[in-house]
Amino acid sequence: MDAIQKNLLREVAALDALPQGAYNIRSNGVSAARNTTANIDIVTKDDKPGIDIIIKPGTKKESVHIPVIISETGLKELVYNDFFIGEDSDVTIIAGCGISNCGGGDSEHDGVHSFFVGKNAKVRYVEKHYGEGTGTGKRLMNPTTVVELEEGATMEMETSQIGGIDDTTRITRAAMKENASLIIHDKILTNKDQKAVAQINVEMNGDGSSCDIISRGVAKDESYQEVVLGISGNAACSGHAECDSIIMDHGVILGS
Repeated sequence: MDAIQKNLLREVAALDALPQGAYNIRSNGVSAARNTTANIDIVTKDDKPGIDIIIKPGTKKESVHIPVIISETGLKELVYNDFFIGEDSDVTIIAGCGISNCGGGDSEHDGVHSFFVGKNAKVRYVEKHYGEGTGTGKRLMNPTTVVELEEGATMEMETSQIGGIDDTTRITRAAMKENASLIIHDKILTNKDQKAVAQINVEMNGDGSSCDIISRGVAKDESYQEVVLGISGNAACSGHAECDSIIMDHGVILGS
């Protein structure tokens, strides 16, 4: 792994070396390293690009790292990662993508992450997106996150775009059953002429369910952000949405 790839790994997954526990590192369109544990399995999909992450019921205090790094200009990919989190488990999942584009072609990573969180399970999910490079080609990312929370399940999401992404559409959809809880903290930084669109929609379908969505945006130079937050309460539930922005220079942030 070259110096550029190691730098991207540090940025998206806070790593100085390979992580402990289960991990899958995707580099320039292929799996570069993988490790499983007795409680966490990672399986390559047969029908489309991506992996299945299977966490056994009752798994406690274990982690999964699944960073993606792209250092080839002009590379474009779409991957599908499905997470099956067993009942009564308590795990941390670290994801994210880094693109270093020093050439003239656009580099793009699009990913669909689907989480199926079992009854009374607890998940902390951290995702970072980062771009760098001196080339004229763009750095593009379009993540979609789909969450299904069973009865009593809890998920805390910390998602962030920490710089260098020219264009992104970030979509999050969640459905919740009885007494499930969802917390989403989303942070976006844009500058120059970058554009970012974030859409978050939560369906609370069970009594006692709750969600808390906090969006933070910083727009600098001529950059543009659009944030759309939606919460639907279809039972006796509680929800909160908050959107705060810092606008500098000629930046624009629209919220609804």
